[in-house]
Amino acid sequence: ILPSPTSPPSFSPLPLSLPPLPPSLTSLVHRGTVEDTELVEGLVLDQKASHLAGGITQVEKAKIGLIQFCISPPKTDMENQVIVSDYSQMDRILREERQYILDICKKIKKAGCNVLLIQKSILRDAVNEMALHFLAKMKILVVRDIEREDIEFVCKTLGCRPIASLDHFLPEHLGTAGLVEEVPTGTSKIVKITGVPSTARTVSVVVRGSNKLVLEEADRSLHDALCVIRCLVKNRALIAGGGAPEIEVSQQLMAYSQGLTGMESYCVRGFAEAMEIIPYTLAENAGLNPIAVVTELRNRHAKGEKNAGINVRKGTITDMLEENVVQPLLVSTSAIKLAAETVRSIMKVDDIINAR
Repeated sequence: ILPSPTSPPSFSPLPLSLPPLPPSLTSLVHRGTVEDTELVEGLVLDQKASHLAGGITQVEKAKIGLIQFCISPPKTDMENQVIVSDYSQMDRILREERQYILDICKKIKKAGCNVLLIQKSILRDAVNEMALHFLAKMKILVVRDIEREDIEFVCKTLGCRPIASLDHFLPEHLGTAGLVEEVPTGTSKIVKITGVPSTARTVSVVVRGSNKLVLEEADRSLHDALCVIRCLVKNRALIAGGGAPEIEVSQQLMAYSQGLTGMESYCVRGFAEAMEIIPYTLAENAGLNPIAVVTELRNRHAKGEKNAGINVRKGTITDMLEENVVQPLLVSTSAIKLAAETVRSIMKVDDIINAR
């Protein structure tokens, strides 16, 4: 931060060299310990493969189809009642249902599909036991109950297209993968899809924990870490943490306001005082005396120690760069911009009418 009594202060952030944008990532949670958390180069589905009639659980050189139609006997749009008078009519109904499902399975096999992902249906069974039996005999791995909101992400990852009709089940609509397998994870099982040649590279993080609270905390920590990386990718710069930049900006704005007159001076001074709320809150949350800490920070920064900040672990004020306490520049600038925009929006309000 460069001081100037006649011009607004400017930042001199530490430049950072980062690799290209990270791949897309999705996280799943299963029982175990946090140390068992693993990174999977590919896609992980939180569903089990079908084991009915000896269904397979591993496929190499997979051709993956994702369907949005049901493999079960059709139903009419209106409520109806079928009256069967003798066993021959019942036998005919069963044969027709069997042939109908078998024709669907044959069409799927003919397209070269050996891994079938089925979207979850709320109207009727997405796939019945007879269809699972036929698909198992045809050596097709079946994963049921893919959530609707996950369809777009799965298709983007695997390079396939969602198929809403059997007539559109064609080889060019299938995705490919090197290996699809079901693996145990504690008391449950998941399906891993690896070796995906798609340009939209995807990795998955399988987060484990001994109970729900540990899982949620690990998931939040992982999300926070990813947000930090995202900020660094958008703006490749780091600044000192611990409230150091906010105090330094406050000091520089105070000095800048002395060269102004009238209403502008009051506005800049008020903005400078508002910046001190961040180190004040940080000291309060750390169990320290916020008034004493902020006062000491002012003195240290007035002496030229612009990287002096609150060391929460030691409970003192130290050089944040020496302690390796840094934060993305985008975090601070975004907070300041959002606060300023909020104040501008409030100031545009002329009056408030209470509604009952």
